[in-house]
Amino acid sequence: VQMAESGGTLAQVGGSLRISCAASGFPFDTATMGWFRQSPGKTREFVAAITGSGDTIYSSDSLKDRFTISRDNAKDTLYLQMNHLKPEDTALYVCARGRHDYLASRDTHDYNYWGRGTQVTVSS
Repeated sequence: VQMAESGGTLAQVGGSLRISCAASGFPFDTATMGWFRQSPGKTREFVAAITGSGDTIYSSDSLKDRFTISRDNAKDTLYLQMNHLKPEDTALYVCARGRHDYLASRDTHDYNYWGRGTQVTVSS
């Protein structure tokens, strides 16, 4: 199982960015996939998750208004579109594979494979 995130960069406050996670080594089309983020000195934070059938959950309604999780099963790739970026969005964004197909979860314990992350820095 491998997952490789990409697309993280320095972005402007109010700007947009799309990050990706290319997966391999498992049946991607049925797997629940999630995005988490971690800032220095903070615990890993759930961002969003999507099931193989496309059902989504987000950490909060406010974040749901700015971020969109999606997937391309033909490309075995997970995406996170981030709009209206804020400085507090600065973090290492990590994708993860869920333990249970078709069950989206906010709990890190429900994910068993993790990528190394891509750094997003939001600056004014």
